[in-house]
Amino acid sequence: RLSCIRNNIWLASCGVLSSGLAVLSSFGLMLFCGVPFVVTVANAPFLILGVGVDDMFIMIASWEQSSRKKEKSSVKSLLAETYSEAALSVTITTLTDVLAFFIGTWTAFPSVRSFCLYTGTAFVFCYVYTMTFFGAVLVLNHKREQGRRHWLTCVRVGVGEDQAENSCLYNACCIGSCSRQPSQPEGEHPMSIFFKKYYGPFVTNRWIKLLMVLLYGAYLGGSVYGCTQIREGIDLRNLANDDSYVIPYYDDDEKYFSTYGPRVMVVITESVDYWNETVRLGIESCAQNLE
Repeated sequence: RLSCIRNNIWLASCGVLSSGLAVLSSFGLMLFCGVPFVVTVANAPFLILGVGVDDMFIMIASWEQSSRKKEKSSVKSLLAETYSEAALSVTITTLTDVLAFFIGTWTAFPSVRSFCLYTGTAFVFCYVYTMTFFGAVLVLNHKREQGRRHWLTCVRVGVGEDQAENSCLYNACCIGSCSRQPSQPEGEHPMSIFFKKYYGPFVTNRWIKLLMVLLYGAYLGGSVYGCTQIREGIDLRNLANDDSYVIPYYDDDEKYFSTYGPRVMVVITESVDYWNETVRLGIESCAQNLE
């Protein structure tokens, strides 16, 4: 926003900070509990940031709607209205994500298990910080706006000043408008107006709803067919860089040695006296018999 009062840069920054705190808390807890940190866990912060910012947008949108409905209400009633609108969607989103990642901990791969533990715990902390820390930030930002304080310096913006004597740059930075008039709270967001007046009536049209059902049916059929084409396994070439020596190695291995089948290895799990000639002959005899 161009208004120096209605600008929410710090509010958005605190939303990102909330996700960062969730990552730090979950990583610290998992490391304290002795869960191994693998390289795939380094991707978890990007997932948490996406969900955390989405929750932040939901909270801010609910707060804006509550403020427009109850302009003269107390902060408690505004926050209660915001939580009643936003907490349900935020909770459902968090529950589905946490459930998905904690189910992933049942896998037999230790690296995937660690990744799911770190990420699922981070989602829990992200929810806690959104419901507590970010809610408090919303209240503080509201009080700053009510006090007509600047978004950066928190200094009260003068309303009774003679703005005619000030430059356009000063008015734009300290008042939010070059028109030498104090900035007023804006109305409904243009995106909300678009979805309410145009998109909503369009998708609720009878023929559009029929088209949506047909498209979803085609999508569902394609998804079911795709599931039948999935094959278990992994191509190790996909795990290497494009210019890695691993890729031509596996290409040659498949080209020249695939007809021989997989290599068979024998592991001796007991302690063996290799210096004993009789033992060595027994191992060699075992290998020959296996061949």
